[in-house]
Amino acid sequence: MPPTPNREKRILLRSGKSPYDVFPVEEALHQDVIATNSGNLIFSDASHKILETPGTEVVSNGVRTEVAAADRINEEYDAFVVPLANAFRPSFEPQLKRLTRLISRLRIPVVVLGIGAQAGLSYNAARLKPMEPSVREFVSAVLDRSASIGVRGEFTEKYLKDLGFRDVEVIGCPSLFMYGKELAVTKRASALSGDSRIAVNGSHSAVQKQGLDKVIARAHARYPHLTFIGQNLSDARQLHWRDLSHPNARVTAIPTHPDHPMYREDKVRVYVDPVTWIDDLRGYDFSFGSRIHGNIAALLAGTPATVLCGDSRTLELCRYFDIPHRRIDKLTAELDPAQLYEEADFTGFSGGHLERFERFTAFLDRNGLENTFTHGDGGAAFEARMKELTFPAGVRPWNDADLASLTSRFGWMHSRIAELSLDNAQLKRELERGAATSGTAASASVYRRARRVVGRPIRRALQSGRQ
Repeated sequence: MPPTPNREKRILLRSGKSPYDVFPVEEALHQDVIATNSGNLIFSDASHKILETPGTEVVSNGVRTEVAAADRINEEYDAFVVPLANAFRPSFEPQLKRLTRLISRLRIPVVVLGIGAQAGLSYNAARLKPMEPSVREFVSAVLDRSASIGVRGEFTEKYLKDLGFRDVEVIGCPSLFMYGKELAVTKRASALSGDSRIAVNGSHSAVQKQGLDKVIARAHARYPHLTFIGQNLSDARQLHWRDLSHPNARVTAIPTHPDHPMYREDKVRVYVDPVTWIDDLRGYDFSFGSRIHGNIAALLAGTPATVLCGDSRTLELCRYFDIPHRRIDKLTAELDPAQLYEEADFTGFSGGHLERFERFTAFLDRNGLENTFTHGDGGAAFEARMKELTFPAGVRPWNDADLASLTSRFGWMHSRIAELSLDNAQLKRELERGAATSGTAASASVYRRARRVVGRPIRRALQSGRQ
């Protein structure tokens, strides 16, 4: 449905939060604004900036998939833009089905940016066979409302074409177009030394099952200025609250765990805002690890990076953007970041960026979306507004026992419990009214709602307070 004359175009963007939203660390972790992984915000913030043009407002949906809101979305918005990563994977199938139900009820254009299928390094899609009906329904619903679907790389393109879809375009990930048509990465030193600042990243599975823990341990011993940058919500909660309730806490070899020496040495960070993440990485000499967006954050900062690829989603993106990479299954414990740094060649990455950028913006054009670099100010207003905001620093390990450290944490807990007490009182009144007017069924319904709204947050707050 085209926008009415003289009315600002409004785009609904699937994202954990608007780039302009500033949350204290405690609130960001409580609301999970990173949607379990802070890498999500890098490509959603980039999408927001790219799509924000004069006469266009971009609104975050908070990653909520409310099928019942379809009529309101049709009325209030001119397009629904969905940046996604490895959405074609079995563990994401329930969310994919809900998203399909919502999209099927929309009458406005729906544009998907950078979706990917997740398989092993051999590109064998056999594990995705059981969810093929869900993938078909999702892609069909999207293509009924757009000219084409944008995918991460070669593997996902072939996967969807093998399912019979033809309107599939490889566009990579919008994150690497955050700064438009120019993206240069150069080595500031001829080689890494003991004085080099190095960032390392990795998932729990890479640490636990793929030997990354040994590589990190060796680098930690040789490079005094090594920092591990985590991305999971559980990582951040371990750092800020020493919360070990998540199953990830079983992996004690990852530096975000309180038992790890890098934790005790304050050499670990997690960021809840891409802007502080990228800014901090400008001061590093090199980044490496298995997290694709952890290394993309470095590349956006102009810092050389090498990705240790553990699956198809990282491998196809590295191949498309010509990002220096190695297969993680070929690593040895003796791997030294200095070797990765020496081998890293960014000629193809920087030299091919303009062509990839033009391919991406052409995809947007074909799907009726303007971009700030072609139709706006190149993101100048976006950057100016971001500079006016004060975002929290990266989350760091809770090794302090001083009054200021305790005050900030328990002050937030006190205010949260006070809010929940008010909610509890209101729900209690609803419970009493329901019991008086509708009997047992209404009472049970309100009681269940009370448990959902009040019970779980209080348990989390109390659990955090015991750490």
